Amino acid sequence: MTSADHLEHRQDQFHTWGVYGLLVVSILLAVVSSELMGSPAEWYAAGALVLAAVALQLWHGPRHGRRTPSRRGTVYYVLRWAISFPLTWINPFFGFYAACGYFDSDETIPGPWRQRIGLFATAVVLAGTQAGGLPFHSAVQWPLFGVMLLTNTALLGLAGHLAQQEEQRSRDRAVTITELERTNTALQQALDENAALHAQLLVQAREAGVADERRRLAAEIHDTIAQGLTGIIAQLQVVANAPDLTIARTHLARASDLARHSLGEARRSVQNLAPVALENAGLPEALKKTVAEWGERTGVRAEFTLTGTAEQLHEEVAATLLRIVQEALSNAARHARATRVGVTLSYLGDEVILDIRDDGRGFDPLALPERTRTGGFGLDGMRARAERIAGSLTVESEPGHGTALSARVPLVRHDQ
Repeated sequence: MTSADHLEHRQDQFHTWGVYGLLVVSILLAVVSSELMGSPAEWYAAGALVLAAVALQLWHGPRHGRRTPSRRGTVYYVLRWAISFPLTWINPFFGFYAACGYFDSDETIPGPWRQRIGLFATAVVLAGTQAGGLPFHSAVQWPLFGVMLLTNTALLGLAGHLAQQEEQRSRDRAVTITELERTNTALQQALDENAALHAQLLVQAREAGVADERRRLAAEIHDTIAQGLTGIIAQLQVVANAPDLTIARTHLARASDLARHSLGEARRSVQNLAPVALENAGLPEALKKTVAEWGERTGVRAEFTLTGTAEQLHEEVAATLLRIVQEALSNAARHARATRVGVTLSYLGDEVILDIRDDGRGFDPLALPERTRTGGFGLDGMRARAERIAGSLTVESEPGHGTALSARVPLVRHDQ
């Protein structure tokens, strides 16, 4: 049970049993002050009125939640006042019972003006008891009655004004809570939609990555393995027509070298199908290892540099950056004829920057031939990888002055 429900339960108990309690208090005080009721007729009349008050309360019934003012409630209020007035005439201590009219006029009488009339009638009864009880037996009781009536009326007006302000504040709070709940619901729906969209984008990125890997693998097979096999066939054809054993052995050795080289390229292509380097290490370690292995394999001086504080990136972001480096190094080995390559990974607050530089022969970015189906993965593929995760790729190069690639992507952490 919440605090609001607990308060409502207490109010129900007060409105249900409070009238009985005040009636019992009035009866006990009337019995103690029995000298105020002189004749037996007054005793009989008081007893009859008390029974009528109990019957009226039973007819009204217990309170279950706040009541709505109605004609039945008005009848109940008027009859209770009609019972309390003669009781206070008989004994002023029945004013405790008459005070019940202060507590529920807003729940029984419809209309603010009628409620005020009912409260004033109750104030008249209580002012009479406070002035010594009706009927008055001295001239002093009349001005005292007037003072008490004005005092009760003023207190009732002040209490009513404060109650209205509190009720208005309660309504305002209820409206505010409703608006907050509606806003929270809309916000939660937006968050759920964003999460679903994020998951969908990741799925699309994976699917597009699979397609890119297939195209890259096809290009590598064409550019390396297929060419190697073609060379082997050519060498074997020369062997078949060689006039002496020395020439045959020479071409067989060349064919063997081409076969080993093609086997190595095939193994490298298979390993690059998935970012195996990221399984047991973060992106900086994977890039450092990739650059070092590439340098050893090609004989080119290659260096890796890390700047900023490394963070665990989302797997799609890390895989994309690793693929871009692998493709850039592959292109450098095939076309750049570089003597030195540098790879720098920079963590800059809300983004990650990957720079790949070489001192090779360079090229004119505006004069690149159109990519064909059998061509390499190339710059377009690297740019597409970066753009797929809301990043970008820029290229700076000119003939004879090397090439610089820069991939800039958002820093999306692993737990996001």
